[in-house]
Formats: sequence, C-alpha cells, structure tokens
Amino acid sequence: MSRQPTGLASLVSFPNPVNEVMARTVAAGVVLLGLATVLLQLPWLSAVLAAGFLLRVLSGPRFSPLALVASRLIVPRLPFRAKLVPGPPKRFAQTIGLVFSASAGVLFLLGLETAGYVVIAALVVAASLEAFAGLCLGCQAFALLIRAGVIPQEVCEACNDIWARRASAAP
Repeated sequence: MSRQPTGLASLVSFPNPVNEVMARTVAAGVVLLGLATVLLQLPWLSAVLAAGFLLRVLSGPRFSPLALVASRLIVPRLPFRAKLVPGPPKRFAQTIGLVFSASAGVLFLLGLETAGYVVIAALVVAASLEAFAGLCLGCQAFALLIRAGVIPQEVCEACNDIWARRASAAP
C-alpha cells in the first residue's frame, strides 16, 4: 500500500500515473506559447514558460495555469479517453522544459536573443512531437538513463524497460 504525501510534501508531489491526453494538451499549450515567443519576438514569454514548467515540476498540474486550463476546460471536452502513463518520465520531461525555457530567458537577459529564440524553437519542436505525435523526447531520455543505470530502476518500475513494452504492443 502506498502512502499519500501529507503537508508540504502533498503540495510538491507529482501525479503518478499521468493522463497522457492531458500531458499532450499541455504540450500543445507550450507549443502555442513558444511560437508566440518566437514569431512575435516576445522574449519575456520565456519567463512565463519557465514558471509554468517549474510549477508543473513541483506539483504537477495543481498550480500551473496552463495545466489547469487543460485539465478543467479542454480535456473534458475532447473525445479521447484517459490514457494513464507513468509519472516519473513526464516529470523528467517537464524538468527538461524548465531547463530549456530558463536557459532561453538567461540568453535573452544576456542580450543573446538569437540564441534564446533557437532554444525556444527547440522546445517548440519537442513539445510539438509530444502534442501531435505522442512522442515524449524527455520520456525517451528518461528510459535511456534508466537503461544506462544513471537513474535507478526503482524510480519507475513501470517504465524501466520501455522497449519491451513497445515490442509487446506492436501488432
């Protein structure tokens, strides 16, 4: 029996499992924000992206405005059933998004706007793969790190052998 976190731990916990439909919807929102950052040349939006990723890393969808809109307004109206996937790889992917968006923000502050926009564009590509193709690059990296022994298998027993699951799911 798993214990539910209490107090501060409950505020900074990440859901496990995660509804992939919601994760992909949030990724679509990241795509929109990232595109607005690059196309409208609004470098301050990198801070909005970073704050959203930080909130999702710390507490899943609980405090992230983008995740709240996705979970309460958008996903319930979509014709897709929930598809539950392991939470730890999604948290890892959110952490990578945080690193990318915060790095872009630092680059913007240093006056390296082109580099900042390139980093945001890379984030948009990764978020697009998640949102529209269901390919989570952060989740793939997480699986490789488990396979290499960098992340202990106990962190995510359900996802430590992603290749075996894919082979069994193939037609």
